[in-house]
Amino acid sequence: MIDSLICFIREQYRSNGFIPLHAPVFGEREQRYVSETINSTLVSSVGPYVDQFEKDMVEYTGSERTVAMVNGTAALHLALLLSGVKSGDLVVTQPLTFIATCNAIRYCGAEPLFIDVERRTLGLSPVALSEWLDENAYLSENGECRTKNGNLVIRTCVPMHTFGHPADLDGLVRVCGHWNIVLVEDAAESLGSFYKGRHTGTVGALGALSFNGNKIITTGGGGMILTNETLGARAKHLSTTAKRPHPYLFSHDEVGYNYRLPNLNAALGCAQLEQLEQFIANKRDLANRYREFLGGSDMKFIEEPENCRSNYWLNAVICESEAQRNALLIGTNEKNVMTRPIWTLMTHLPMYANCPKGELLNSEWLEARIVNLPSSVLPS
Repeated sequence: MIDSLICFIREQYRSNGFIPLHAPVFGEREQRYVSETINSTLVSSVGPYVDQFEKDMVEYTGSERTVAMVNGTAALHLALLLSGVKSGDLVVTQPLTFIATCNAIRYCGAEPLFIDVERRTLGLSPVALSEWLDENAYLSENGECRTKNGNLVIRTCVPMHTFGHPADLDGLVRVCGHWNIVLVEDAAESLGSFYKGRHTGTVGALGALSFNGNKIITTGGGGMILTNETLGARAKHLSTTAKRPHPYLFSHDEVGYNYRLPNLNAALGCAQLEQLEQFIANKRDLANRYREFLGGSDMKFIEEPENCRSNYWLNAVICESEAQRNALLIGTNEKNVMTRPIWTLMTHLPMYANCPKGELLNSEWLEARIVNLPSSVLPS
């Protein structure tokens, strides 16, 4: 099966050389926009492409306000601060995620609270969260969700839309609403994914996108907050070093952050965003090809949840066992076809091993079995 899968992947990409996991696609449009920016000398954090990128993203996602950031981690960090997270708080998230999710929580002085994921979505389980809260939390007189043990505030919940597949947002909205927990979506991987007609990152109070070099569109490095007008204006102020407008004075009214996206990167983002729907159509076609090829095999192809449109950022399979997973990883990478396991669970890393957690049976089961397959846009 491994040899036939390698042959299939090489046929899709028409290559006998090294096949990466996910590579960006650049053309004349990107070169033109970036060259215009260089010629204008407006390459830093002020320039027309930053404003245009934010405007275009409002139109595409339907978010009330967007604020461009230097990377996805910065976007999530600021989103957590805007959600009210304070030092000493707990923030609910999933252990099956990229480490940036948890690092952003720690930047706030808060601690992750790990709750299991669903097998069908790979996202945070509303059922597991509700059961944990029923057993371990209470609502204080002033409406705060607090732990029975230690009396710690559970301020915010951060699900992650794994590989671009939307988590169960309806369920999470219900649970978070009941417990007065703010929902912040880690939508780093899910630009172009929709949950029941709404773009991921726009269902919670705030969402965070990433435009890293390996994402479905890239600005080289970059991120964006999706939110409402009020929080968006606050995000813009804090991300620009909390500088108050003035013709020439340096006037700052609080501790801010230099999280601005440079105009040079935004130019690349504008060019890429104009082609996003083409990229998604191409990647969904690739997903269909993988699904058909793997049908009847002992590997299960991971598909988009019901009533959702996934961008299929990274295609993935669930192997029958850890041994099969390891054989697939070794066999493909030895033949210069890049595959990767899913991330090591955050609870298995030394800096997060002692964080509070629920039972993580699904997360542990998936960690031992998931393999990502090459998912770049197919050659035309």
